[in-house]
Amino acid sequence: MKIHQIYTHSYLRNFSYLLQFKGHKAICVDPWSEDQILKILGPSKLDLVAIINTHEHGDHTRGNEGLKKATGCQVWAHANAKGKIQDIDRYLEAGEVVTLEEAWDMTVLDTPGHTFAHLCLLLKGPHGPSALFSGDTLFNAGVGNCYNGGDSEILYETVSKQLYGLEDEVVLYPGHEYLENNLRFTLDREPGNREAQALLDEIREENPDGDEHRICSMGLERKINAFFRLDSKDIREGLPDEVSSDKEVFISLRRLRDKW
Repeated sequence: MKIHQIYTHSYLRNFSYLLQFKGHKAICVDPWSEDQILKILGPSKLDLVAIINTHEHGDHTRGNEGLKKATGCQVWAHANAKGKIQDIDRYLEAGEVVTLEEAWDMTVLDTPGHTFAHLCLLLKGPHGPSALFSGDTLFNAGVGNCYNGGDSEILYETVSKQLYGLEDEVVLYPGHEYLENNLRFTLDREPGNREAQALLDEIREENPDGDEHRICSMGLERKINAFFRLDSKDIREGLPDEVSSDKEVFISLRRLRDKW
C-alpha cells in the first residue's frame, strides 16, 4: 500500500492523492490535473480503478473527465453530488467500505458542513485506522469554510463527533496546503500556543511551493488547530461573541477565520 500525495502547484494550493495497491491497481482522490496523475500511472504501469471526489467543487473534480477518457476508470462520489458532478458511476454512502487489498480498506464517512455532498475516507490497515483523506472538511491546523454551500453548525457536528476523536496516530491528508496560514490564525487566537509557534518556525525553513509538504497526525492537530482547542481559555476570552458552548466557540472562530 503506497500513498502518493501530489501537490498540484495550483493557485488554490490543492492536493490530489493516488493510492497504489497490489495488483498494479490505484484509486485517485480529488484529481486537479489528469496529466499529473497519468505521469505516475504510466511509468508504474498502474491501472486506475476509480476516482473518488470528496465533494463537488470544481477544484476537486477538474481532472475527472480527462482521467476517465484516458483510463476508463469510474467516478465515485457522495449521493448528494448527483447532478453536481458529471458522470458519476457509483454513489458512496456512510459506513460503506472500499476494499483495497488484503488488510487494507477505506471507510466512507458522511461529513457535511463545507458542503452537503462531502465525504471523507478513513484508511484502515492491519493495525487499525491509519490515515484520513479529509477533502475540505479538515485541514492541517484548520477546517473548511462554509460560505460556498455549507453550514458552520453542521460542520461543528461533523468535526466534533466524527473527526476529533480519531486516534493520535492517524495521519491527515487534506485537500489543500494551508498549514502556514492556519498556524498564523491559531497563534492570532492563542498567542501562547508553543506547539503551533514551534511548527511555524520549522516550516518557515521549508519551500512552501515545493513538492514535499509537512504531514501532520491527529495527535498534533489537537495541539495546533484552534478548531480542536475549543476549551482554551485564551481562545474563549479573545472571541468577540459571548459563548457558552463549544459549538458557539467553533462558529465564532469560523466567522473570524472567514475575514482573517
